This record gives sequence, C-alpha cells and structure tokens, in this order.
Amino acid sequence: MKLDILAIGVHPDDIELACSGTLLQQIDQGKKIGILDLTRGELGSRGSAEIRDQEAADSAKLMGALVRENARMADGFFQHTEENLLKIVRVVRRYQPQIVLANAINDRHPDHGRAAKLISDACFLAGLVKIETQEANGEPQAKWRPQAIYHYIQDYDLKPDFVVDITPYIDKKMELIQCFSSQFFSPNAKETYSEEPATPISSKSFIDFLLSKSRSLGRPIGVEHGEGYTVARPVGVRDICDLL
Repeated sequence: MKLDILAIGVHPDDIELACSGTLLQQIDQGKKIGILDLTRGELGSRGSAEIRDQEAADSAKLMGALVRENARMADGFFQHTEENLLKIVRVVRRYQPQIVLANAINDRHPDHGRAAKLISDACFLAGLVKIETQEANGEPQAKWRPQAIYHYIQDYDLKPDFVVDITPYIDKKMELIQCFSSQFFSPNAKETYSEEPATPISSKSFIDFLLSKSRSLGRPIGVEHGEGYTVARPVGVRDICDLL
C-alpha cells in the first residue's frame, strides 16, 4: 500500500498531540495516511504499554489512518544505531510516502530531538540503492526517499516555518487526544486512572494549554487554530496566491 503521508512519532500520542489536525485535513482531501510509533511509551508514569497499544489503535481507527505500526524501540533509551535506522528504512520503503512528518528537532523530552534526527537520517538512507532490506516474507524492497520531511512542533515554542490551518478539525483532534485516557484528562473515558500518579499532562489544564497553543500558532496566519512545522530546506510553492 502506497501512502501519501507517513507520520512518525517516538511515543504513541505524539502524532495526536502535534499533527493530527493536519492528518485529518489531508484525509478529508482523499490522501492516504499512515502512522509509525517508534516506541510503546513503556516508561510513561501512567498506564502501560499494553494499554497504550490499544489507545493508539483506537485513535488510528477514529482518525481514518490506513495503517499504524510500532517499531518497538526502547522508550527513553533508543539510540542512533544501524538497527534502529533500518527499522524506519523498511517502513519508509514499504509505504513509499511522499511526505514524512517527524518529531520536533528540539524539545523538552530528550526522545523527541533524538527521534527527529533518527527519522531524518533513515529517510535519506532509504533512498540509497546499496542498502538492501527485505519484507518479513523475504521479498526485497526498492529504494525510496520521501520528497519532504516536516518536523512538527511539540512542547517548546519553536518558530514555525509554516503553519497549517486546522480550525475545522480542532474538535476531532481533541477526540483523538482523549483516546489516550491513561495519559490525558478525558471526561468521557470508559476507565479512570485516578489511582495513578498525577503528571504534567494528566490534568484538564494541559488540555487547555493545547488549545491555547493551537490558537497561538493560528493567530499569525489569521485563523483560530493551527499546527506548526519546521523544515531543513526551503519549502517550494507552485502558486503564491495559495499562501495565507
């Protein structure tokens, strides 16, 4: 299955928090979307890897993503190794996305910046013909390099190179985030996690912060809610009139 966009996040819920509004917009436009989580988030203070597996699957279904895979790297301790690079290379070659969305290049959580570098390097290596990879059934994979890598903005207030208007999708985005009820405040959750330790992201104030952040990203482009991205190379446009 060839995808238009592959969104990669080091933790389950990174995608929902940072770029799910963009993905919902693209799905509405008929684009094929997939997700790769690099770890199961097993070091999270609340819930468990098994719970987050189910939450990730529920969110992907609600979003309309065609696939969601997990590379099962070590949460908190994954390194920039050949083994981990090749895990991403195989997925990139399997789905041949035009665009890859990746973790923030610098952020409060050290996993985010390390993942950004790992993902970017793997996308480059995926285009080298002399790196040979196979599917699980032994079928050789063809080389493939995505046309663009865009790094979404997470906790730190990085200056975006461009912002996507997600105003029509903000309510659905919040629904996707609240699929991860073990991690975030969710008034309609089937299960409660009140016995587990409180964290900076488990209160309603964090949900309020997310909405405030999307408003702050949207304001400079004249919309109510936005998601911001940084890029390593200039972004080209075919029609200047398409810019807000």
